[in-house]
Amino acid sequence: MKPGTTQFKSSLRLMDATMLVAGSMIGSGIFIVSADITRNVGSSGWLLVVWLITGFMTLTAALSYGELSAMFPKAGGQYVYLKEAYNPLVSFLYGWSFFTVIQTATIAAVGVAFAKFTAYLIPVFNEDLVAIDLGFLHISTAQLLAIVVIVLLTYINSRGVNSGRIIQTTFTVAKLLSLFGLIVFGLFFLQKDIWHNNWKDAWNLTSLSVSGYTGNYTTVAAFGAIAAAMVGAIFSSDSWHNVTFVAGEIKDPKRNIGLSLALGTIMVTVLYVLTNIMYTGILPLHEIAYADKDRVAVTASHVIFGNWGTVIISLMIMVSTFGCNNGLIMAGARVYYSMAKDGLFFKKVGVLNKNAVPAFGLWIQCVFACLWCLSGKYGDLLDMISFVVVMFYMLTITGIFILRKKRPDAERPYKAFGYPVLPLIYIVMGLAFCTLLIIYKPNYTWPGLIITMMGIPVYYLIGRYQKN
Repeated sequence: MKPGTTQFKSSLRLMDATMLVAGSMIGSGIFIVSADITRNVGSSGWLLVVWLITGFMTLTAALSYGELSAMFPKAGGQYVYLKEAYNPLVSFLYGWSFFTVIQTATIAAVGVAFAKFTAYLIPVFNEDLVAIDLGFLHISTAQLLAIVVIVLLTYINSRGVNSGRIIQTTFTVAKLLSLFGLIVFGLFFLQKDIWHNNWKDAWNLTSLSVSGYTGNYTTVAAFGAIAAAMVGAIFSSDSWHNVTFVAGEIKDPKRNIGLSLALGTIMVTVLYVLTNIMYTGILPLHEIAYADKDRVAVTASHVIFGNWGTVIISLMIMVSTFGCNNGLIMAGARVYYSMAKDGLFFKKVGVLNKNAVPAFGLWIQCVFACLWCLSGKYGDLLDMISFVVVMFYMLTITGIFILRKKRPDAERPYKAFGYPVLPLIYIVMGLAFCTLLIIYKPNYTWPGLIITMMGIPVYYLIGRYQKN
């Protein structure tokens, strides 16, 4: 792997950047997590409120990141913003969490989701079918397929940013059109009696059990239920900031990164809300909450398309997860590249290959994501890491206020929309979300926080090694 260049190639247009935002956001979550949200909130109105709150937070954060991306149009995105606003330790903790869990476990989860829905069409890839039995480790055919897809996409992206760009734009356009088509067909088959029953008591916030019994929350516990419900919605809306990691490869980044963040997050938020409106028009609330294996979209598609529903949704999710993973894999390696340039990662990760991409970083990411595939623990970790993800978003947006004080004369081609009100609203909402999770769902908070804090001794060990 011989280095062939010292600079990234500016190859990504506004369209490509927007498709990277939207494509990285839409994986399998929108087809699944509405079940868990409904179990937590127990009503159609609050189901939509959770998605609207998450959408508002995502869009507010994206508009705020626009200022930072215009100030620092460099590879690494959020890692760079945290370093500039705070110090190398804070940015390293983000990079550490990003590599150990946030990005690599997400790649694994999306890869296995691809395999699980492939099994609807090709049963040999069933997640319960053991391909390799090592005694201490049982590896399913679904896990093997997920690994093959991750390795394939890593190889394609190691061939240059244009290879990844073509896949990203093509697959994202396909999934946006297919999701829009599902919404249109679903609304066409909307059943008035189901719609009426789901919406006649739409604002009664309750817990929904298997038997159908609903227990009312106390006022304080209701906030905890909303926070728990938002975990899935935040995961489904996450990775919108991946476009900031490839800033060095975007044409006119000072303009196009901020614009792509706004366009991509608006498109996805609208589609997510419309999808959930469609669910409530064709499925009774209890069927949304307790769909088989939480696969709400599969249940809905049977109502819309009959026996062909499973095939149609499986193909949609295969396209969606394949494109999503391409975006995650493409963007992630640029963070490790920036860390390596700061002496905080393997030196070889900070070298571009002859195709002007950080190939070594791509392959290290690939290995770690494949290990998560084999572990089978990525799903639990993703629930646990939502707290950390929002925490770093809050720190980054707070960085806008810090940089306005530290560098008042710095060039700002774009300023955060709604500053200071909207960024402050995001910070307050983020604090509320994190606090409620700590109180009511500690299993969603402490593991992710512990993983992040484990980066502190690692940071100082690296510093000591560099001095020697």
